[in-house]
Amino acid sequence: MDLTKIIAVSGRPGLYEMQTQTRGGVVATSLVDGKRITTSLNSQISILSDIQIYCIGEEVPLTSIFEKMLAYESGAVTRVSPKSSAIELEGYFFEILENYDEDRVYPSDIKKIMQWYNLLLSKNLIAPPSSDEDKPTEDVNPLTETSSEK
Repeated sequence: MDLTKIIAVSGRPGLYEMQTQTRGGVVATSLVDGKRITTSLNSQISILSDIQIYCIGEEVPLTSIFEKMLAYESGAVTRVSPKSSAIELEGYFFEILENYDEDRVYPSDIKKIMQWYNLLLSKNLIAPPSSDEDKPTEDVNPLTETSSEK
């Protein structure tokens, strides 16, 4: 999952794919409607691969959260709507990441993460791991190593 070119721009809804950097900012394309935007140096830009989520004792990268959501949802959109109540959003996020810091991760943050996940999934920018990656290779098979040692 490579999210190094996907950005969030403060004050603008949705996510954007960064096309190029200029002296004065960034040129990006909206993932929602495909329109191009140009940001200025004053715009706050967050690259999704750099975002961390507060947890008890550590911070977890957003990409790991998306991977957990993919596994939990079996590659489908979220079961809970991002427009649900704060209690439902927190309950859903607790099922995904049980040690997140409830004092520093607000329901509005969870809502945004869920919206981003659904958008990235609809654009095929994140996908569940293929079944080939789950299968062990012949060299790693512990049964053959154990039987040959006896």
